[in-house]
Amino acid sequence: MADALDTTTTPEKATFEPKSSLQYASAVGLQAAGVGALVSAVQNALGSHSSGAAGIFTRTGGTIGFFAAMGATFALTESVVANQRQTDDALNGAAGGCAAGFLAGIRARSLPVAVASCAVLGTAIGTLDYNGKNLVPTDMESIEERRKRFFKQPRPTTSPEPAPDAE
Repeated sequence: MADALDTTTTPEKATFEPKSSLQYASAVGLQAAGVGALVSAVQNALGSHSSGAAGIFTRTGGTIGFFAAMGATFALTESVVANQRQTDDALNGAAGGCAAGFLAGIRARSLPVAVASCAVLGTAIGTLDYNGKNLVPTDMESIEERRKRFFKQPRPTTSPEPAPDAE
């Protein structure tokens, strides 16, 4: 009976819910294509050419497709690995980042660049996921608390005890 009332035991682990891989990859691919269109527009604006505004699609349009492919590759790999392992942890993001980085290296037509990009992007995204998918710490301490922790604390001063009179 006491066990039924005791709620201080270990919390239940969250159950894994499978992700729809194609739906997730499509959504992330479209979002990445939007970012690619923005990057393509900036590339088009900064370059000197006679294509005009159409240069977003004709001159630097490959950027849009490349960003979409990287986003979709990341999302598809992450969700397939998560569904296969039936866990949602940092290794899924690391695998997705590795796949997207490898794709970036293949675009550069260099296997060493592909392997290095896989390692760098996989490590970066895996580390970000491991830290809770948050760049800013959640337990913000005040500047005063940080200062007190950083600097040495002065020793407490004690007044010397007067020596007892030996009468």
